[in-house]
Parts: sequence; C-alpha cells; structure tokens
Amino acid sequence: MSAWIISAVFAAVAFVLGFLLHHLYRQMELKKKIGLKKDEAEIIVENARKEAEKVRIQGELKAKEIVEKRTSEIEFEVREKQKELFKAEKRVQKREEVLDKKYEAVEKRESEVTRKERDLVTKDQALSDKQRDLDSVIDEARKKIEDIAGMTQEAAKNELVNIIEDEARHEAARKLKQIEEQLNEDAERRSKDIIALAIQKYSGEYTSEKTISVVNLPNDDMKGRIIGREGRNIRSIEARTGVDIIIDDTPETVVVSSLNPIRREIARISLEKLINDGRIHPARIEEIVSDVEKEVEREIQKAGEAALFDLGIPSMHPELVKLVGRLKYRTSYSQNILNHSIEVAFICGILAAEIGYDVKLAKRGGLLHDIGKAVDHEIEGSHVDIGEDLVRKYGEPKEIIEAVAMAHDPHPQLLLAILVQAADAISAARPGARRETYEAYVKRINDIESIAGSFRGVEKCYAIQAGREVRVIVESSKVNDEEGALLSHEIAKKIEREVAYPGQIKITVIREVRSTAFAS
Repeated sequence: MSAWIISAVFAAVAFVLGFLLHHLYRQMELKKKIGLKKDEAEIIVENARKEAEKVRIQGELKAKEIVEKRTSEIEFEVREKQKELFKAEKRVQKREEVLDKKYEAVEKRESEVTRKERDLVTKDQALSDKQRDLDSVIDEARKKIEDIAGMTQEAAKNELVNIIEDEARHEAARKLKQIEEQLNEDAERRSKDIIALAIQKYSGEYTSEKTISVVNLPNDDMKGRIIGREGRNIRSIEARTGVDIIIDDTPETVVVSSLNPIRREIARISLEKLINDGRIHPARIEEIVSDVEKEVEREIQKAGEAALFDLGIPSMHPELVKLVGRLKYRTSYSQNILNHSIEVAFICGILAAEIGYDVKLAKRGGLLHDIGKAVDHEIEGSHVDIGEDLVRKYGEPKEIIEAVAMAHDPHPQLLLAILVQAADAISAARPGARRETYEAYVKRINDIESIAGSFRGVEKCYAIQAGREVRVIVESSKVNDEEGALLSHEIAKKIEREVAYPGQIKITVIREVRSTAFAS
C-alpha cells in the first residue's frame, strides 16, 4: 500500500516537474520570438526613418527647384514689365511733345483770332454807322415816294403781291389746262395707235361653240350595227368614252353629246374608224378607243408644243404644255380657246414691245391667262382660281401667277395683268371673234337698260354699240351735276353685280338744262 502511494507521489511530482519544465520552455521560446520581433521592428523603424529622411531631402530639393524656377519667371516678367513701362514712357513723352506743339499752335491761333475779332468789331462799328446813314437816306426817299404816290409802302407791297398772285394763278391755270389737254390728246392718240397696231398685226380663226358632234353614216343600216344586239355595242361605246350616243330618226346621222370636248372628240373619231372598219363589237370598240385616246393625247402634246414654238416661248413644264394643247378642244362664245390664247399672247407681246416691257414674259402671261379652262369641267371652281393653282403648282414666275389671278380683276395692280386684260379684250371684241345667240344678246341688252332705268331721276336710257355703252338721260330738275357723276358709278356697280358680259360697258349720264325767255 505504501509502495503504491509512493509511486503515485513520484508520478505526481514527475508530472508537476514536466509541466513546469514545459512552461519554462514555452516562456523561453516566447521571449526569444519577442526579441526577434523587436529586432525586426527596430529594423523597420530604422528603414522608415532613412526613407523619410530621403523623401525630406528630395522634397527640399524639389521645393528649391520650384522656388528657383518661379523666381526666374518672376524676374523675367518684371524685366518685360519694365520694358513695357519704358516703351509707354517713351510714347507718353512723344505725345507730350506733340501736345506741346499743338498747344503752341493753338495759342498762335487764339492770338490771331483775338486780333481778327478786334478788327471785326472795328469794321462792324463802321458798317453800323454806314447802315444808319443809309437807313436815314432810305426813310427820306420812302417818305418822298409815299407823298408823291399817295399810298403807304405796306399798301403798295400788298397791291403788288395781289397783282402778281392773280397773274401767276391765271397763267398757271392756263398752262395746266394746256398740259392736261395735250397729255390727254397724246395718251389717247398713243393708246389708239398701239391698239390699232396690235389688232392689225394679228388676225386668227374662230370656231363655233357646241356640245355635240355629228357623225355621218353611209346608210341607215349602220345605225343598227352601232346599236348592236340588245344595245351592247352602243353601251360599250358610251361606257368606254363617257359620252351619250343619240340615234334618232335623222337619216344617216348619229349625234355624240358630251360637255367634255376631249371625250366627245375621242368618241367621234372612234365611231368614224369603226364605221370605216366595219367590224363593230365590244372587243373591237375597246381596241379602237384605246388607239384613238393615244392619238388624241399625241395631238394634244403636238398642239401645245406648236403653240410654244409659234410664240417663241423657250420652255414650260410638260404638264402645262399638255394643258395648253387641251385648249384646242375647248371653245367659249364660239371662239376656240387655244386660238384665242395664242392670239392674246401675240397681242400682249405687241403691246409690251410698244411700252418697253418684257415681250417674252408678256406672251407667256397671255398664253396662260385662260389655262384653267382646260380642266374647269373636271375641277370645281372658276377657271381663274383653277388657272392660278395650276401655274403656281408647275413653277411659273410670280408675275405670271399674279397675271392669271388678275385676268378678270376690274382693278388690276400689276402691269402684266393690265396688258393681258387689254389683249384679252382686243381678241374678244374684234369683229367675227365671238358670237352669241340672238336671244342671249337681246336679253343682255334689256337687262342693262332695265337696270339703268331703275334709278331715280332717269328719264330714258339706250344701250348702244352692241351693249358696250349705255347712254342715260336724266331729268335736270331731279339730278344735278354732282349727282349725275355719282349716278354713273352706281349704275356701273349694279350692272357688274347682276349682268354677265364680255369686256367693259361705258355708262354716260347726260343732263341737259334749257332756259326759255320771251321778249314782248
């Protein structure tokens, strides 16, 4: 038992000793590591101190370099500033020298002016003395003249002024009247010469206005062939051409009716070709009409190009050329519109040449003034508005656009528009150019006379010169001279509103005063 305890005690002592030895060994190892770390730290600190010293030295060197560089720059700037100041001082010195010279010159001038002023004062005093002497002499002479004439100076002056004014006014009125009469005579003679020259230099054809075309047949049997079985041939022609085919009891005649002149022409030519060919059926009708449409299109293009060539117009938009050619199939008041437009263009060019205006521009305006009539049966609106839109769309000059827009304006502002209107009136008014039905003519004359007779104080009225002038006779007791002038304008305005007429209508109001006395 004691041996076991002893062994246990030895074991415990050995364990304690081992633990202590291990702890001591750990402490020694730890101190050794700490010592090594301290050495490393000291080395690092030493290296850092050396690096910091090195950086400090480099920084001081860099700062020294910057300071030296900046010092040199400042010194350079100072030297430059000193140079500029030196130059400025030189300039100031020169200016001072110049100013000194100018000052000396001014002083000399001032002394000269002072001397001259003294001289002038002396001369002015002498002149004043002489003026006083002269005034006294004039006063004495005036008194003597007034005593002799028995009239004061002011009264004599007024009398003389009145006489001179009356003579000058009378002479001015006489001269003015002579000038006005001469100008009116010259202007009227010149305008008549120009218009007569324009009319003499051109004379064109005209054609009858109509909405139907007549096709002659070789025999009445051809009517049945044109109608076809159950009317299929005539329906095919009407559907393909857009016209009305009228077949009645008139022997050997077929009537083509349409408001569209080009469609009517295509239908007429197609019918004639079908009659000559003899083969009349829907397929052949389709073929013939297609060929005729191409033929008419070529004819339209050819007519437009021929018009431009005849007038010497260099170029125009292709679509406008076609529209000009389409006017060949359009008539108004029995006058062919293409011929009328060419005629207006020629006359417009003649008028322009006489007054020194651009002849080519005038011809262009005259040719295009009625261009809207080429499509007015297809587009809504007046031919003037349509024409204005067309020439603007196809790039015509501003003068042409305004001339077309003012073609029928009663008060045109543009010279070209005035020329176009004058040429249009000449073309429309020349003998044989236009015709209208007897009923329409009589109705227009009656309307004009009834409008003129509807005003107060009108005794009688007569439409003369085919309705181009109205003579209105008024009662002198009811209408004075001023009211007569106003009455003519009122009648003209009412006729413009209510009557459709070509050209212009002149209204002349006649007032007559008769005084009767008897000697017994």
